[in-house]
Amino acid sequence: MLWIMRFSGLFSALLAIIVLSPSLQSFPPAEAIRSSHLDAYLRFPSSDAPPHRFSFRRAPLFRNAADCAAADADSGVCSPSLVHVAITLDFEYLRGSIAAVHSILQHSSCPESVFFHFLVSETDLESLVRSSFPELKFKVYYFDPEIVRSMISTSVRQALEQPLNYARNYLADMLEPCVRRVIYLDSDLIVVDDIAKLWRTNLGSKTIGAPEYCHANFTKYFTPAFWSDERFSGAFRGRSPCYFNTGVMVMDLERWRSVGYTEVIERWMEIQKSDRIYELGSLPPFLLVFAGEVAPIEHRWNQHGLGGDNVRGSCRDLHPGPVSLLHWSGSGKPWFRLDSRKPCPLDTLWAPYDLYGHSR
Repeated sequence: MLWIMRFSGLFSALLAIIVLSPSLQSFPPAEAIRSSHLDAYLRFPSSDAPPHRFSFRRAPLFRNAADCAAADADSGVCSPSLVHVAITLDFEYLRGSIAAVHSILQHSSCPESVFFHFLVSETDLESLVRSSFPELKFKVYYFDPEIVRSMISTSVRQALEQPLNYARNYLADMLEPCVRRVIYLDSDLIVVDDIAKLWRTNLGSKTIGAPEYCHANFTKYFTPAFWSDERFSGAFRGRSPCYFNTGVMVMDLERWRSVGYTEVIERWMEIQKSDRIYELGSLPPFLLVFAGEVAPIEHRWNQHGLGGDNVRGSCRDLHPGPVSLLHWSGSGKPWFRLDSRKPCPLDTLWAPYDLYGHSR
């Protein structure tokens, strides 16, 4: 019976590839847009950049449909017709970030109207992005790890302790004031629907929108010390908090700035250092600030847990219902499993967006 279920999952994945797979063609490179910020977030370190361990093929050029709003070339990043997407870039997860961008462009009805904000803590990544996406609109923002290093506490997984995981806390400060809304995405996902649909999420009076999972055991995200101390657990008084995954969020940066949520998150991180109120890296501070105050988004926009959560190498199925975004949150990343020739069935859905290629 088990082999039948595995075969069925593999067959479904292969069938979906036929629908979702992009063609891979080559086009000449073009210039990227560099950020002109001079604040602490954008001071690149002076040390030599690490050597390229790999290179990426060029993606096809994706063009806007005839009914797309024309972007004002003179307004740059401030054009009101743009869809803003923020993603981190680092060498360990760069392959996933490139695949995520590829998937967004492949399925967008207006790909030339998507503007990417790349958050980095390492240099020499811009050229790799530019070589794969010749006409991509993007800026690169340097996030200084020292901004948060002293506030980060140990976690259940070392990967959760990386400073770049906390860059999302500072998007409202890093991005231009004219950018009033942004979609934040993790590097281990692909989008198989038009990103503009997610962009149009109605946040109402809320600062962030995300798929919520109210069936999850919310108490496990905090320590007994948290729940036993009214000073901490009282943060949820008057709210009905639900778990949400911070790897897919629509964020109202204008409201974030007006309230000063970055400082609120930092205060919880400082409390964590002294009182150990959670174990899961950058997620709990977001839950503390926003859980119960999140604009709901359909679950189709975050089919998460495909990396097996904290179980290395375990395979997961999709949740019931339609799919617009597949998210390999957890320990198992599709590129590692594909390279080891031990992929999960759903990893084959990620593979068509992989532009990885060894340097020649």
